[in-house]
This record gives sequence, structure tokens and C-alpha cells, in this order.
Amino acid sequence: MINLVDVNKSFKKHKVLEHINLSVEKGETMAIIGASGSGKSTLLKLMIGLEYPTSGQIWIKNKDITTLKEDELDKVRLSMGMVFQYSALFDSMTVADNVAFGLREHSNLSENEIQRVVEEKLDTVGLKGFGKYLPNELSGGMKKRVSLARVIAFEPEIILYDEPTSGLDPIMAGKIDKLIKYTQEMMKVTSVVVTHDINSAYYMADRIAMVYEGQIIAVDNPDNIKNSTDKRVSEFIHGGKS
Repeated sequence: MINLVDVNKSFKKHKVLEHINLSVEKGETMAIIGASGSGKSTLLKLMIGLEYPTSGQIWIKNKDITTLKEDELDKVRLSMGMVFQYSALFDSMTVADNVAFGLREHSNLSENEIQRVVEEKLDTVGLKGFGKYLPNELSGGMKKRVSLARVIAFEPEIILYDEPTSGLDPIMAGKIDKLIKYTQEMMKVTSVVVTHDINSAYYMADRIAMVYEGQIIAVDNPDNIKNSTDKRVSEFIHGGKS
């Protein structure tokens, strides 16, 4: 579903990502871990076309999106959804209107059908009855769930998550982890989760990729990552206590 081939990304003279090769299989959940500033979030933005690589290829299904014009890229994006770190909700819209936004913009559904989908997806994320609330009336965890409801309303094939548990207490973070896992199992979506929380990665991911100073230094299943003999991986997952 996703294949990055020798991807490099620089901002002016600063190299952010170097020689990235990574494949994510259909229906797989890939967690991307690494220290702050390692290039994780940039990698995610490249996958959805919010940033363009300095060089290399990024294949989404059977299209190299680095070669596409903006209107062609928009068509590919319709099969993708992204849950942003800070939820990126429209503050002036109700929860229901936030979830309905993409459907109103990009589908031919009637308003009655849209409302049915909105109610169904809010129920899925545990927010039944919250449609008339405004984002500023919600907790951080609830905002994350609204953001996820908005994404799954369009039934994408690929969902990208940027630090989905950032800023949440451990109990709410655990609920978000379970929701991401449930969404993947229910919808059979391909998921890429950027996270600094190694326990979240262990719980959600089929495989984990670690980015270190702009390079991917390990890609493996959670058990093998947990027992890695690579000092850089071990120090990260054990908080420098290994």
C-alpha cells in the first residue's frame, strides 16, 4: 500500500531524512518511533503529500505521488486520512459538522445519509450524543476521538496518525490505542502511527520502524524490537537505562 524508495528530504541545507526505504503492507499497522527531531512527522507528511521529497519515490498503492499534479494527488488523498497531533478541528463548527466536513466536500451523499454516517462514527469512537458540542467544550482525548471519527467517516484505505496520544494521561492514551487497534481490525485499514510512546507501539503495531538522525535503523516486529541488540534502539526503548 505504501512504498518509499530512497527518499531524501532537506530543508535548505539541513538534511531531515536520508535514504529512506520503507514498505507498509495492506492491512498492516506500522509504528514509527524515534526521538524528537528525528524526522518521524516529516516522514508522515511525505506519505500524504503535505511535503515533497528532495529526491526519491513515494508509492501509494500503484501511484508515485511525487510525479502527480495537485488535482491528481487530491484523488489519491481521498483514499487516505490523517489524524493530526493537535486534532486540527474547526473550532467554529460543532462536532457533528467537523465529522461531516469531508463528506459534504467530497461525496454525493444526501444530508440525511451524511447525518447517519456522522452518528454512526461518533458512536464508534464513544462519543454518541456529542454532535452538538463545540471542540472547546471537549477534553483533549475527546478531540482526538472526534478527529478519528472525521477520518473514518470517509472510510479510507490508509490512516496516518501523528502522535495520537501526545499530551494525554495514561488512561486516555490507552483508550486511544485501543480505538486505533479496533479501527484497524474493524475497517481492515492500513495504518501508520508516528509515536514516541514505545508501549503504544508494542500494543498497536504489526511492525515498528525506528528513525534515528534521519535514517531508518531498524524495522521489525515488536518482540524483536524489544530485544534489539542495537544500542541506539535499546537506549530509546529503555529510556537510556539499558
